[in-house]
Amino acid sequence: MTAATARSAPDAATVRRRPARTRWLWLLATLLVLAALMTASVAVGSRAVGWADVWAGLGGADTTLEQAAVARRVPRTVLAVLIGAALGLSGAVMQGVTRNPLADPGVLGINMGASLAVVIAVAYAGLTSATGRIWVAMTGAALSALFVYGVGSLGRGGATPLKLALAGAATSAALASLVTAVVLPRNDIAGGFRLWQIGGVGGATFDRTAQVLPFLAVGCALSLVSAKALNSLALGDELAAGLGERVAVARGLAALGSVVLCGAATAIAGPIGFVGLVVPHACRLLIGVDHRWLLPFAMLLGAVLLTAADVLGRIVAPPAEIDVGVVTALIGAPFFIWIVRRQKVRAL
Repeated sequence: MTAATARSAPDAATVRRRPARTRWLWLLATLLVLAALMTASVAVGSRAVGWADVWAGLGGADTTLEQAAVARRVPRTVLAVLIGAALGLSGAVMQGVTRNPLADPGVLGINMGASLAVVIAVAYAGLTSATGRIWVAMTGAALSALFVYGVGSLGRGGATPLKLALAGAATSAALASLVTAVVLPRNDIAGGFRLWQIGGVGGATFDRTAQVLPFLAVGCALSLVSAKALNSLALGDELAAGLGERVAVARGLAALGSVVLCGAATAIAGPIGFVGLVVPHACRLLIGVDHRWLLPFAMLLGAVLLTAADVLGRIVAPPAEIDVGVVTALIGAPFFIWIVRRQKVRAL
C-alpha cells in the first residue's frame, strides 16, 4: 500500500472503537429524534394544527382544513425520511468506495448528471412516467460518476480527494449550464423544472413514493451488503485483496448501490445536495468507522437531517416555505469548506 493510499484511507487502526453500548445508545437517541421530527413535520406548517386534528388526519379524515393539511403532510414526511435515508447512505458508501472524505452525490456532480439526463429525456423524448424518470436519472448519475472519477484519476497521485472534488465541481457547473440551456427555450417545462432543480419534498403523494420505493430498496440492499467489503477497502486495495476480497467486484457493487440510491432520490425530489457529505462525517464522530454500523446509522441520520430541514423551511418565513435543497445547502456549504481546509492542513 502506497503512502498516498495510506493517507487517504480512514485511520481505522488509530480510531478508538466505540463500545457496543455507546452505539446502541446513539441509535436509540437518533430514533427518538427522528420520531419527534416526524411528528413535528405532520403538525407544523403555515396552518396551525391541534393534536385532535393530527390524529383525525392520520386516520384519513379531512373534514376540516386542518385535517386536510395533516393528510397532505403525511406523505411529505414519509418522502423526506426516505430521501434523507437514501442520500445519507449513498454518501457514506461513496466515501467508502473512493476513500474520499469529500465524496458526495452533489459535490461530485452525480446529482447534476441525473438532472441533465431527466431534463433531456423530458424535453426531447417527451418522457412523462415517474418510473421512466428514475431509470433515466440513474443512467445519468452513473455516467457522471464514471466521468468525474476518470477525470479525477488523471495525473500524479491518482484520484486524490481534492482532485475528485475539483473535477466534480467543474463537471457540476458544466452540467448545470447544459440543464439551463435545455430548459430555457422550453416555456412549457421551464416552470416545473425550476422548482424541481432546487430540490424539495413538497407535493409528495403515496403514489409517487410507491413508484420510487422498489429502486430505493434495491439500492439500499446493495449498499448494506457491501459493509464488510468497505471495511476491507478502507485498508487499501492490496491488503483487501490479500484478505480475500474481490476488490473490483466489491467496489462495483457498492458504487452501483450508491448510484441507484442517488438517481432514484434525484428523480423524485430533485438534486438535494450536501446530505451525503455531512451525514457520514457526523456518523463517524458518533459511532466510529465500522461500516457495518456506519451505513445503517447514516440512513437514520440522513432521515433526521432532511426531515429537520423540511420542518425548518416551513417555520422560518411563514406562510412561505423554503425548499429543503436550500436549507441543506446553507448547512452543508460551510461544512464542506471546513473539511477542505482540514484536508489541506493534513497534507502539509
